[in-house]
Amino acid sequence: MLGYFKEPNETRAVFTEDGFLKTGDCGSIDELGRLRITGRIKEIFKTSKGKYVAPAPIEGLFASHPRVEQCCVSGAGRPQPFVLLVLTKEAWSSIAAGGKAQVESELTAELARVNQGLEAHEQLQFACVVKDEWLVENGFLTPSLKIKRNKVEEAYAAQVDGWYARRGALLWADSKLAG
Repeated sequence: MLGYFKEPNETRAVFTEDGFLKTGDCGSIDELGRLRITGRIKEIFKTSKGKYVAPAPIEGLFASHPRVEQCCVSGAGRPQPFVLLVLTKEAWSSIAAGGKAQVESELTAELARVNQGLEAHEQLQFACVVKDEWLVENGFLTPSLKIKRNKVEEAYAAQVDGWYARRGALLWADSKLAG
C-alpha cells in the first residue's frame, strides 16, 4: 500500500516512521530472520500480575485436540489466564454414552501438555467446557468464522469468579454436567 488517496494524515497514521505498514499483527523474528505471526495486538491482554498474554498461539495448541471444536483464552485482569472450550459433537456423543470420565481425562491431559510448553505467566489456571455453540447466527463468530472475543468474554463474565473459586483444572460451565 502506498497510502490513502488524498488523505495524507490517514496515510501517516498507518505507517511507522521507518515506512512499515501497521497491520495490527504481533510477531517475532527468529534467529534466521523469519517472521512468525503470533496474534493480533488488540487481542493481547494483561493479567493482574502485569504480564501480557497473546491468546492466539495458546488457542492454536488447544484447537488441534480432536475433542475441541473451538476455544478462547481469556483472563484480562486475572492472576492467570484460562481457556473456554467448545467440544465437538463426537465428544458430546461420547459423554452422553457414558464416556464423560474419558473425555475429562483427555482434556485434563491436554491442559497439562499445553501448560508444559508455556511460560509461567501464560499457563492456564483451568479449562472450562461450555455447552453453547459459537456461531455466526448467535453473534459469537464473525462471517469469516473468527471468534468475537469480546462477545465470548461478555457471555461468561458472570461465571468467571466462580470458576476461579472452584480451583479445578477442568471445569464444566453447566452445573448439570459438573457432577
